[in-house]
Amino acid sequence: MHISYVLYYRRDGEPPLINGWIPFLGKALEFGKNAHRFLAAHKEKHGDVFTVLIAGKYMTFIMNPLLYPYVIKHKKQLDFHEFSDQVAPLTFGYPPVGSGKFPGMSEHIQRSFHLLQGDNLNNLTASLMGNLMFVFRQDYLTGESEWRTESVYQLCNSIMFEATFLTLFGKPAHSSRHSGMVTLREDFVKFDTMFPLLIARIPISLLGGTKATRDKLINYFHPQRMSGWSNTSGFIKERAAVLEQYDSLGDVDKAAHHFAILWASVGNTVPATFWAMYYLLTHPEALAVVREEIHGVLQVSGIETHHNRDLTFTREELDSLLNLESSINESLRLSSASMNIRMAQEDFSLRLEGERSIGVRKGDLISLYPQSMHMDPGIYENPEIYKFDRYIENGKEKTDFYKDGQKLKYYRMSFGSGSTKCPGRHFAVNEIKQFLSLLLLYFDMEVLEGQKPCTLDPSRAGLGILLPTSDVQIRYRLRRS
Repeated sequence: MHISYVLYYRRDGEPPLINGWIPFLGKALEFGKNAHRFLAAHKEKHGDVFTVLIAGKYMTFIMNPLLYPYVIKHKKQLDFHEFSDQVAPLTFGYPPVGSGKFPGMSEHIQRSFHLLQGDNLNNLTASLMGNLMFVFRQDYLTGESEWRTESVYQLCNSIMFEATFLTLFGKPAHSSRHSGMVTLREDFVKFDTMFPLLIARIPISLLGGTKATRDKLINYFHPQRMSGWSNTSGFIKERAAVLEQYDSLGDVDKAAHHFAILWASVGNTVPATFWAMYYLLTHPEALAVVREEIHGVLQVSGIETHHNRDLTFTREELDSLLNLESSINESLRLSSASMNIRMAQEDFSLRLEGERSIGVRKGDLISLYPQSMHMDPGIYENPEIYKFDRYIENGKEKTDFYKDGQKLKYYRMSFGSGSTKCPGRHFAVNEIKQFLSLLLLYFDMEVLEGQKPCTLDPSRAGLGILLPTSDVQIRYRLRRS
């Protein structure tokens, strides 16, 4: 017999409540198993707004994307930073920024993100291109044109991890590569595997050797070590300068902040790169169009492609790659399962469309789950199918998408929304464009036969880009042309 524990009574105007039968946990296990399926089933039963008890938190899900703007515009009453300020310190091992112990730090850190955008993006893009070429040339653009075998995720991870690290944090004093990079990457993967549990506020002491792994990762960014690095990005320099202003912040605390940036810069970008590459390799017609587009941009610039010649792409050239960008956005649509969370700062009535409103309690979480929108056949025709040019119309980026006859303000939300939108999103997309461009220009690649199609691992639902359940093997060789 199913027993429901009513953990708090419903007030007038509040959405339906789904408690589950286990106190505190509520529906956490079902949600974690397959969030998209779980939410779709409850939407069918309860409508497009309902509250779920998940691991001690009452989360109200807004399932209709036409209602998203009503949530996003409430910056004062619905705040993202309070939730992130509670979770991030526990996950990455630094003291809470908003505790009052570090006045003004949060604002200073937020301001540093402008160094990932606008004109500052030009320097980052140029630096990343040089570092990608460096890693490619050191490890992959060697030998003759014989076929070599590699796993896609391993290829993406080894190149993107090091190139991103060099671009943001710089190079060691007396070498062009950091020592221990392979070990650092392996430790990062170990930590990242436990990331969903840490975000769920499981004490790190209960997660085996995770704390020791995290300590090793943090120690890599000790200020004394970082002081010897050169070509450090303006973004990291700015953040380091902010951290230095607080005497009560220890060296390990500062290192933990830098480690958090490493995770933010590669934790989702690497799997996003994997899916962008995988979908192109398994759709030859898309691969051919994208490769031709890249060649065309280089020809216009008078650049010849050869594996002995380094390539550069300006930011304007990257922006002109419409088919490549559409293919990346389509892979993001299919693989992203982020959750946009806001914490209610007070009891209030959240006005939705028309005369409709819902009661919200202080401390409760309001959540948008864009994967449900990305896979809505009322918005995207055949949403489960990869269509590389889905975001192109009449030779331009397509931005008009509709639900129930109404144009959507938000139709693709792989990077969050509103003021909490990922500040490094443009840098991340440029990274993926540059990586894929180099791959397609320098190599012939084929997926080895006899492998099952890659599927999404739903266990990281709510945290960004889903990982593949298994890797895929390819063979590649230097292009002859």
